[in-house]
Amino acid sequence: MTAAATRRRLPPDERREQILAAAERLFAERPYAEVATTAIAREAGVARGLLNHYFGDKRALYLEVVRRAALLPTLEDVPLPTGSLDERVEAAVTWFLGSITPERATYLTVRAAEGVGEDAEVRAILDEAHDLAARRVLEMVGGDPADRAARATVRAYGELARGAIREWSRDGALTRDQAHLLLREALLVIVRAVLPRL
Repeated sequence: MTAAATRRRLPPDERREQILAAAERLFAERPYAEVATTAIAREAGVARGLLNHYFGDKRALYLEVVRRAALLPTLEDVPLPTGSLDERVEAAVTWFLGSITPERATYLTVRAAEGVGEDAEVRAILDEAHDLAARRVLEMVGGDPADRAARATVRAYGELARGAIREWSRDGALTRDQAHLLLREALLVIVRAVLPRL
């Protein structure tokens, strides 16, 4: 970003987005304690006071970054799929993996494993996101999002999905296509063989 671009006046929503994007990049690279607000401001090309203006403090900004990384695109962004079960499962996996950026992958798979998951506020954000994702997947594959056992099963599938994302995005042990294949076939088995027996 050029100095001229960062100095020009932006509408509040664009400036807030600029700060969030910069914070997302830095928190994806380093643990929370190692990211200074001055570094975030420098990365965003803004005065440090604007961080406080938009977010209050570093903690509130961090929680917003985690919330944004954990919450997947809404179903309004992607119409509910139709067609065969195979087609609906394919659409669900495509939707899920299509929402994963390197920064989002970091929050979904790495930071929680490094102790962030022990933070009560972060854990609440992640739990809400995992339950929402389970409901969305169930809607996409024709399941019942109100069924607690079905949601729990799909949340458990979410653990497999986060592991596949880690293997693909961080470790490179799987390609994106291989992760997609793993998640599609596992979800098909869950929907066909497990959910009907719960």
